[in-house]
Amino acid sequence: MAELEDGRVVRLAEKPPEPKTDLALVGVYMFTPQIHEAARAIQPSPRGELEITDAIQHLVDTGRRVEPHVVRGWWKDTGRLEDMLEANRLILDTIEARVEGELVDSNCNGRVVVEPGARLERCTVRGPAIIGAGTRLTDCYIGPYTAIGEDCVVEQAEIEHSILLAGSAVRGLDGRMESSLLGRNVKIGRGDGQPRAYRFMVGDNSEIGIL
Repeated sequence: MAELEDGRVVRLAEKPPEPKTDLALVGVYMFTPQIHEAARAIQPSPRGELEITDAIQHLVDTGRRVEPHVVRGWWKDTGRLEDMLEANRLILDTIEARVEGELVDSNCNGRVVVEPGARLERCTVRGPAIIGAGTRLTDCYIGPYTAIGEDCVVEQAEIEHSILLAGSAVRGLDGRMESSLLGRNVKIGRGDGQPRAYRFMVGDNSEIGIL
């Protein structure tokens, strides 16, 4: 929570039980080197960490100028899966169709971007969607609001309304993967079991086998 006076920040509080204003800190800051002095001057919080809000408050208390910028448009918390997918949707709604990769017995419908070096074999992609450079898709359906990063591999799978970061691999899914986020270099493969729906939020350098 932030309190302002005459266009300047005068007080900050981290998740106060009774906020005095409706201004929340969004976690984006630009500092001069004076922030290092402030960090050295404060003490760890009860959870044992130096808090950025305490450092900024120290700047305020020592007479340094701390200026706010009020965000009046939409804001998404990228620590939440739902917000990441919504941000992805908002961005994909702005793209224009562009196919610079290779299509082999494949078709792209709607606003689809296929980056250079990507190769699609026997695939259908429905936009808005983006396929990153160097990615290989084989026998796939890629549905709307899907962003696949560079150098991914997707084989025999259906993916919709999802995000795959660079180097991820998805192979042999019977059901459709939807509303999911895969971090960098994540690998998902199909086992012999019968799950028909999938929902994932997976960190970097993970590997998942579906049973």
